[in-house]
Amino acid sequence: QVQVVESGGGLMQTGGSLRLSCAVSGDIFRVNTMAWFRQAPGKRRELVALIDYNHTTNYSDSAKGRFSIWRVDAERSMYLQLNSLKPEDTAVYYCNVDVIQLLARRYVKVWGRGTLVAVST
Repeated sequence: QVQVVESGGGLMQTGGSLRLSCAVSGDIFRVNTMAWFRQAPGKRRELVALIDYNHTTNYSDSAKGRFSIWRVDAERSMYLQLNSLKPEDTAVYYCNVDVIQLLARRYVKVWGRGTLVAVST
């Protein structure tokens, strides 16, 4: 089994900053691509940013210039720094990871349960 746990969400005012964390644990040989998605009320889940095994990053247009993604492989963790927050950033933020399992010898894609970010005007 692989567990993914997000943390760091909260209520912020417009213009504020937050740092989200994602911790991965369990039967892991290697963590490949790690990504942050978000889902606002009444909307579809969308990709915010991703970082691959080589630490190459990619951002959605709404995240470019304001959000920053990185990972610490030794900790099997990933972070998302959210700056200059806007009300439209309000959403549940989900961590998604691609993992090659060690004992199970298979490739799995695992979602966390999400962490809520709410931005007030």
